[in-house]
Amino acid sequence: MKSSIAVFSVSLLFFALAFVTGPLPAQTKTKAADSSKGRLERIKVHGASLEGNLEGDSPDRDVVVYLPPSYSKAPARRYPVVYFLHGYTVGVEAYVGLLKLPDAVDSAFASGTREMILVLPDAFTVYSGSMYSNSPTTGDWEGYVSHDLVAYIDSHYRTMADRASRGLAGHSMGGYGTVRVGMKHPEAFSALYAMSSCCLMNNPTQLLPGSDGARGRGNAPPPARAQGDAARGPAEAGRGRGPGGFGNALFAQAAAWAPNPMNPPQYFDLPTKDGEPQPLIAAKWAANSPLVMVDQYVPNLKQYHAIAMDVGDKDPLGASNIDLDKALTRLGVPHVFEQYEGDHMNRVGARFQSNLLPFFSQQLKFPETRRH
Repeated sequence: MKSSIAVFSVSLLFFALAFVTGPLPAQTKTKAADSSKGRLERIKVHGASLEGNLEGDSPDRDVVVYLPPSYSKAPARRYPVVYFLHGYTVGVEAYVGLLKLPDAVDSAFASGTREMILVLPDAFTVYSGSMYSNSPTTGDWEGYVSHDLVAYIDSHYRTMADRASRGLAGHSMGGYGTVRVGMKHPEAFSALYAMSSCCLMNNPTQLLPGSDGARGRGNAPPPARAQGDAARGPAEAGRGRGPGGFGNALFAQAAAWAPNPMNPPQYFDLPTKDGEPQPLIAAKWAANSPLVMVDQYVPNLKQYHAIAMDVGDKDPLGASNIDLDKALTRLGVPHVFEQYEGDHMNRVGARFQSNLLPFFSQQLKFPETRRH
């Protein structure tokens, strides 16, 4: 087991989201300070899709909901919803800090972006992240995001309960989740925005000692800055199991992409055994790569009203994101792609406010708009 972790640790460094979030909000409902401010609610949403997962993760997930300034003042008004998926090694509270919620959203709305509801589910698991995939080991996170969570939000908040008024977005592992869930569930969402997506091409056999074949295409490590419990937030401190660090990332991928209910106590298979590559298991990694999957889902992707992707020009994940842009272009899938000046983390919050929110303001259906 240790030798397997060592073989693949280099490929998994990019998962370590390194940023300092500062003090995180207390996990209680907060009230708006004035009529120009939105508010955050912290709730639990049960996922039938996650019940019985072999990791033993709770199917009752923490969820942060942002309600816009007019929500309490206009009781008859309904709103579109954007679902945002966080990255690996952290939970939702770290992204509350990274995205500067609720202030950044309030500022965007004050600048002309139309008001919407934002929903951020917590996908931190025993191996530090679900990969937003579907496996008996992790549970069906695709179903949780596209059905369980959407159904709960539509039944408990004043949403426009229609795919035309729903968007899906995320960063890093959340960008991967956006692409993966988006490809499979166009019935749930009408617009996608994937930020700095990881895991677009996964082939662990290319990462054996002496091979440099996958660097720059989803596996090269970005510079690390700050790690540990302070970056993860109090909800994640002390949680999880496994070897920690890169080993956790390897285990998270294995649990999501190579589940094996007959292999307790971890219930997954690794792509190496006794230092030797396992081609079938490696093929399962590749089969869960959006660059491999995308050709199968062209009709689904063409159902979207809008698709956007971005990545920093200094992000080690940049090459694989460019590859996905080229693949969508080759397949005739309408989308927009931007490579901006930045790395994996340093402009995520700013672009969330100045690019992602306006994108959904323009592309989602609002009460007063009609889509032709």
